[in-house]
Amino acid sequence: MNSLKYKRVAVKIGSNVLASGSGDLDNERIAHLVGQVVALKKLGVEVILISSGAVASGKAVYNPEKKIDTVSARQLWSAIGQVRLMNTYSALFETHNVVCAQVLTTKENFSDRRHYLNMKNCISTMLDNGVVPIVNENDTISVTELMFTDNDELSGLISSMMDCEALIILSNVDGIYNGHPDDGHTELIREIAASDNSLEDYISSQKSGFGRGGMHTKYSVARKIALEGIPVYIANGSRDHILRNIVGGEDAVCTRFNPNGKKLTASKKWLAHSDSFAKGAVVVNEGARKALFDFNANSLLLIGVVEVSGFFEKGDVVQILDQDGNQLGVGKSQYNSDDAKKLIGKKARKPMIYYDYMYLEANP
Repeated sequence: MNSLKYKRVAVKIGSNVLASGSGDLDNERIAHLVGQVVALKKLGVEVILISSGAVASGKAVYNPEKKIDTVSARQLWSAIGQVRLMNTYSALFETHNVVCAQVLTTKENFSDRRHYLNMKNCISTMLDNGVVPIVNENDTISVTELMFTDNDELSGLISSMMDCEALIILSNVDGIYNGHPDDGHTELIREIAASDNSLEDYISSQKSGFGRGGMHTKYSVARKIALEGIPVYIANGSRDHILRNIVGGEDAVCTRFNPNGKKLTASKKWLAHSDSFAKGAVVVNEGARKALFDFNANSLLLIGVVEVSGFFEKGDVVQILDQDGNQLGVGKSQYNSDDAKKLIGKKARKPMIYYDYMYLEANP
């Protein structure tokens, strides 16, 4: 192993990596991944696992006796499978004298800044005490409209929240190809710039056999996290020693999303993943749009706002849109919706959104 590239990484393990051909847990593969995590831990690397596989595990061993709807079936399989998944992880880590711990979360837990910080503190405490956190969405209580797209989205949020130096997304393919992976003429794209959005046509919209997401979700998450300054790797979890190769600085077979070098403040990291929690929206004119993306940091002034929609209180997250309906970013409003509507297009004593509490997308 070459010199270590990172000291703290988030590793998302997809359902297709953890599941065997029958759909049940592949204990041999999980044991190999656990062994890699332990080896990295001994070298001083902190690893946060974001693990799928609970629903697939539950589905493999239990068929509902009564006919139930899709959401209820998912909740049932998750409740059964989560126990099996964590028992497997726990037993395998114990063979190395390492303790792991379960962190179940929902999308709602990230909507409130206080809950967000509580979760960050919880995982930080685990890492400080040598415990390996294993994070998963709590599918037993999540409902469709409040669920993460899949654990790829959750892994991006965790890597950002925990100030990870890299995010590694393990799938059942080596990365992103310039065509379908099964086509003999396609090639693996080894590096992608965070600002490069030209690869959409290459990304398959097909979802994995056991998970909810697909390569398109992975691509979107990887670009967003790389734009926050964190390198992201999409790699094949079935390859032996893939984690050790990536973290060890070796020439691993994978796709790497190169970060743009931009580091976000703690509040902006939270805001970067808060667009789905927005309570309303403000539409800005062209002058305000240009000012927001100017080289100098600028707050959003009400004189540049042309429309306010939704009902929100001071401190709520709102979307920032241009007049064509494109989302420019999100931010914490300094006004409630009623007061903001009264001051549209006027000079006000304070900005609609301070720059320090605003996250902007890549300049459209």
